[in-house]
Amino acid sequence: MTAGFGARGPFTSARWSPAAGGISTTPLATLRHIAYCISHAGALLLRPADPLLRERVFTTLRAAIVDGTLQPEERLVETELCAWLNVSRTPVREALGRLEQIGLVLVRPSASTIVSPLSTRAAAEAQAVAASLHELAAREAVPLLRDEHVDAMTAANDRFADALARGDVQAAIDADDAFHGVFVDLAANRMLAGVLEDVTPLLRRMERARFATLVGRASVGQHRRIVEHALLGDVDAAARATRENWLTLDPAAD
Repeated sequence: MTAGFGARGPFTSARWSPAAGGISTTPLATLRHIAYCISHAGALLLRPADPLLRERVFTTLRAAIVDGTLQPEERLVETELCAWLNVSRTPVREALGRLEQIGLVLVRPSASTIVSPLSTRAAAEAQAVAASLHELAAREAVPLLRDEHVDAMTAANDRFADALARGDVQAAIDADDAFHGVFVDLAANRMLAGVLEDVTPLLRRMERARFATLVGRASVGQHRRIVEHALLGDVDAAARATRENWLTLDPAAD
């Protein structure tokens, strides 16, 4: 898929036109892009001078790539993204640059900018980094663990198991993020958290595309063992189990 969602170009679709009293065809957004934009409207309806605007544009585009709203190899045209997000070119251009740096966007010289294809190599590289950093987070967090943190991890794992049983990929990923986020937050290492923020979307994107792989990771039991080791205060075992959990995803699996 290299030319967006329709024969007229990316984002082309029928759009509701109140003035016309019905549906009109305009090259602005597909119905699913409109729905996505509406669901994120609160994050984007900001004054141009708002210092958070650039970050909101970046996180919205990143989320759209990870969840498949913007699909692999889809063309990204600045003017259309600006219309979709109701912002000027500057934050969009900056967001695309940042997304290129973390591997979610591919800029082809003298050609078009596209959503990066799914890459097993990129996912494997991100996985190695994520596993090491989550291991470090566990080492720093376990000595600080309190009852409320254990409760939060247990509840997140319960939500994770339920989401897997229902086949709800987004809920499963959210619950997995919440589970591992307890250690990351407790570690309070800004450098660690910042790098994870860059590499984790590459893994989550692959997991969304291959939900069967996510189901097959046996992470529910692995999460329980991580909590058990942490409750015993066994830093090495908890850190080792955390690393192993992140390495169970096979980026090359079909």
